[in-house]
Parts: sequence; structure tokens; C-alpha cells
Amino acid sequence: MHKTADIKEAVSYIQTLTNKKPTIGIILGSGLGPFADTLQNAVHIPYDNIPHFTKSAAVGHANELVIGDVGGKTIVAMKGRFHYYEGCTLDQVTFPVRVMKMLGIEKLIITNACGAINTDFAPGDLMLITDHINLTGNNPLLGPNNADLGVRFLDLSDTYSKKLRKTVLDIADDLNITLRQGVYAWWSGPMYETPAEIRMMRTMGADAVGMSTVPEAIIARHSGIETIGISCLTNMACGILDQPLGHEEVIETAERVKTTFLNLVTEIIARF
Repeated sequence: MHKTADIKEAVSYIQTLTNKKPTIGIILGSGLGPFADTLQNAVHIPYDNIPHFTKSAAVGHANELVIGDVGGKTIVAMKGRFHYYEGCTLDQVTFPVRVMKMLGIEKLIITNACGAINTDFAPGDLMLITDHINLTGNNPLLGPNNADLGVRFLDLSDTYSKKLRKTVLDIADDLNITLRQGVYAWWSGPMYETPAEIRMMRTMGADAVGMSTVPEAIIARHSGIETIGISCLTNMACGILDQPLGHEEVIETAERVKTTFLNLVTEIIARF
């Protein structure tokens, strides 16, 4: 469990570099980092410099915290995240969410690039996460609880805020953006799933599968942050199409839908 003193140390360092007070946070997944480049009056802080932050080696992750303005709001963006499959502990993966909370974040947008299980979906679609399935056998709340940060036994029934999801759906409709809705399955990675595992996930009710998001969402809920999740469906999951999977496809598809994603997220922030 995170230590309050460690969170305060990271927050204090960030506050020496900017007097901005963000109220909205966003975690940017593979290929989605360019959103951070649209922020105005931005301060870029390398993860290496922030106490107790780790660093991602994943392709498409720039490893910097960006605080700036967009849509009339001040936000903090993670341009790159940490992954369980990299050997990071879940405390390391989710530490930035604790820091965001102490910075004053009230709402969090978690994004990712992932594979579609639902065959009604297609690469390039965006999906609003309605719920998740944790297939890793682990979670970031195991171990002693720090009561200063949240409750011991956490209710996850509204992890992805129903109220905020309604707002996002209204925005997508106004922008004429097709926004799918579905359940996200968290897979540890780094290997892609087998065809048999994808069939299992479909039977369980999963619409998409990826290697992130769920631990951050759990800690956001534990911290009292209203959260939404948006997935960029970059490929069909293993076994659905007769072709191998690769990370290059993930990055290429994220680039293709970049403009739609940027427009949607910018408007979401403006209306939150």
C-alpha cells in the first residue's frame, strides 16, 4: 500500500515547478500521447525527476507528466503509463493516481489501446468502458490498508461513473462520433492471449482485452475520484481473424484515430 509521506514528497516536488492547480487527470495509453501536446501553457516533468515514480519502457510512452490547459480547464496528463507486465509492482503502476488525487484531481479519464473481443466491433472503434473483469489474480489493494487513502473493503459497483458516462455519450452524439460501450478484461501480458483464452473471455462477457487500466481505476475509486475509461480498439483479439498480432498494428491504428480521439477527449474535459 502507498505511503502518505511518499505521495506528499512527489506532490511537493511537482508544486515547485508549477503553481497550476489541475482538477482533471488523464492517463494516456499506447499511441495516445499526442493529446498531451495540445495542452497550452504546459509544464513537462520527466518521470525520472519525480520522487517515487518509475519509468515505462513500452513503445509509444514518453514518460512525462504534463500539466497545462485545455477546454478552459487545467489538467494533468500522464504521457505514458507503467505496466504490470514490465515487472512493475501494482504500487508503482498506481502511484501516479495517488499523486493526482493529492494534487486536487476530482475526475480522471483513463485511456488505453486494446484488442476487440466483441465481433460487432472493429479496429479503430472507440469504446467507453462500462465495467471490468480482472483476470490477473492480483489487485493493488492487497496488503495492509492505509486508512488515510481509502476504505479497507471497497465497493466497485460504480468504478466507471454512470453519471460521467452519460455525459460522454451525449458528447459523442453531439460530435457524431460512434462510441461503443463494453466490458474491459485486464490481462497481465506481455504475451497476447490464446484463441482459447479469448473464447473464455467472450463467454465471461468481455468485449475487449488489454494490459492496463484496471489497477488505476481501482485506485481512483479507492481515492474517491470519479472515473471514466476509454479504449481505442486497435486490433481484433487473437483467433478472431486469421492473422498474427503485433504492437506495430496498435500504434498504427491509434495514429489513424488520433483526430477523433483528440476531439472527443477535448470536449469531455470542457464539459466536465
